[in-house]
Order: sequence, then C-alpha cells, then structure tokens
Amino acid sequence: MNREENVQHFLDLIQKSRRGKFKIYVGMIAGVGKTYRMLQEVRELMDSGVDVQIGYVETHGRAATEALLDGLPVIPRRKIFYKGKELEEMDLEAIIRLHPEIVIVDELAHTNVEGSVNEKRWQDVMALLDAGINVISAVNIQHIEGLNEEVQALSGIEVKERIPDSVLEEADEVVNIDLTAEELITRLKSGKIYRPEKIQLALNNFFKTENILQLRELALKEVALRVEKKVESEITNIGQSFRHERFMACISSHEQTPRRIIRKAARLATRYNTSFVALYVQTPGESVERIDLARQRHLLNHFKLVTELGGEVVQVQSRDVLGSIVTVCSEKQITTVCMGSPRLRFPAVLCRLLSYRKFAKELAKANIDLIILA
Repeated sequence: MNREENVQHFLDLIQKSRRGKFKIYVGMIAGVGKTYRMLQEVRELMDSGVDVQIGYVETHGRAATEALLDGLPVIPRRKIFYKGKELEEMDLEAIIRLHPEIVIVDELAHTNVEGSVNEKRWQDVMALLDAGINVISAVNIQHIEGLNEEVQALSGIEVKERIPDSVLEEADEVVNIDLTAEELITRLKSGKIYRPEKIQLALNNFFKTENILQLRELALKEVALRVEKKVESEITNIGQSFRHERFMACISSHEQTPRRIIRKAARLATRYNTSFVALYVQTPGESVERIDLARQRHLLNHFKLVTELGGEVVQVQSRDVLGSIVTVCSEKQITTVCMGSPRLRFPAVLCRLLSYRKFAKELAKANIDLIILA
C-alpha cells in the first residue's frame, strides 16, 4: 500500500467511526406496529436522558399511535408547493442543523417531492448517518428491491416505492416486528389499521391470509439473513467458507427478464456475503449507431438497478456472447452464472444448441455453476 492509499485508508476509518448508527424495524405488512414500537423507544430513550427527535413519523390516523406521539419532540416538516398543492416533507437540513443524538425517520421507502435534496427518503437517511446522526427507521418487507418480484407474484401487486438491498446492508441492527395472521386480521377488522370504509377492500386484496403468511415468511427470513451476516462479519471464524463465492448476472437490452436475473444474482450475493457482477455483451447489432432508444433506456435502467443493489457493471463488445461470458468469468473469478433461458429459433437452432453445449462444458471445466431462470 503506497502513502496516498495509507492516508485514504486512515481517513476512511475516521469517517466510519464518526458515522451514525442505523437501526431498522422491518414489518411484513402495514399495521404490524413498526411506528408504534419506534415511538415507544423514543419515550424509553428520553427517560434515559438521550437527545432524540422525531424527524418524520406517519401515524396514518391510528389513534393509539397518535396518542403515543403526543408530547414528543418533533422537528417541523418542510412545506413544498408542488403542482398547486402544499405538501410536507421531512426537513433534512433542519435535522442536520439541530444534530440530535438520535432521530426517528419513518416510511424509509418514501419518494420525496420533486425539488427535494434527494429523490428518496433512504438517501436522506444516508446523509444523516454521514453527518454523524444515529437513525431509527422502519420499512415493510414488500418495499425491498430484491424481493419485489416475489411480492408481486404472491400478491399480484407491484410495489412502486422500493429501497435497494444495500440500505439494509448499512444497518447496524435489523429488528422484525412480528404478528400472526390472525392477530393482524383482528387488528384490521377492529379498525386499528384502516378506516372502516377501507377494511373490506384490504381483506379482499393485500390482507388475504395466504398473502400475510407468505409475507411473514419473507420478513422472518430477511431479518434472519441480516443477523447471520452480522455474525459472519463480527465473528471471523464463521462464514469464511462463503467468501470465495462470486456471482454474475448475464443481462441484455430486453425490458423485463434482465431485472429478474439481476435481482437473483444480488440476492445470492447477499446470501453468501459476497459481491456480484452484471455482464452486458454489446454485439454489433446493438452498437451505439444501431441500438434503438427504447433498448438504450432499458439498458440504463438495468445498469442503475445493478448499482443500487451493490453490483458491478461490466460491458464488453463482441460477436461471441457465450465466449465473452466464459472470458469474463475467468477474469472476475466468478463461481456462479445467472442467465435467462436461451432463445432457440429455426433454422439456426442446431448451431445454437452446439454453442450452448460447448459453453456449458467450459463452465463445468472451470467449476462454475450455471443457473437458468425460467
């Protein structure tokens, strides 16, 4: 390590030590009590003499939550006029200026009003942590990017507001707020989650018992995974055998399938406490001069998703897509390749089959696993 690297390494250590601590409450669905538990914690912290402030809390009109909020120190929200309406957002600059020891920031997956400092609230939280402020926040499991397709498959609903999995990676503590499906439905029917006119609609959609059970399983698994990773990182004897794993997502300029492949590789990388690479092989047919705007846009969105999930984008130019995958696997020491099903069309199907057979043999020879997504 040279002198400049030594200095930078030391500065990084100082910055890390000054960074705030981050705690996230994870719930399987709305109404399990994440906000209520955060406000209980505020009162406990205040009783211990800790300087804690409410940066943003959303009560959703729930009487018990509003009662618990009463009398707590709340930093006024910033008012923004947008499209003729007055809206309120968390005042990031005011929180940094006041610099409380701990700040409560609810609705982690929220998208800020246009014109805010950051596009997403989780980015505001990162800024608070960088400023040395400890943050307690909350999010539901369906808002985690890597689980988006699983949630959509089980509920039929695409959740638009999402946070990258890397945000959970930043957390020093992840706590699951758990209820049984029966307890949750009882709370819903008694009006503790939504107003009376919304209860039946919720029961017919997201709050079906089978949905709740599967979301509960996802939440429990996610929190267990974060605890396991914390153990691996803090107790050096555990998890060493996983460190050699490295994953690759083979992506294209198509709209949908590459996003599934990226998320799959990212989730596997998270599971093994390692990193992943997304490879795009640019063929002559998709050169800068020939690729259409729609495909360019899809590619940029794929690259953005890779970055958000903590991966590395690799681009190569070649006519030989499969050969390029093998080459990059060797260069990046990849152990598992994730890709979509091969598109086999007549009359070139035989040639393509032979190419894939050779490709599979080369991966096997290099001891590289292949995962093909349906």
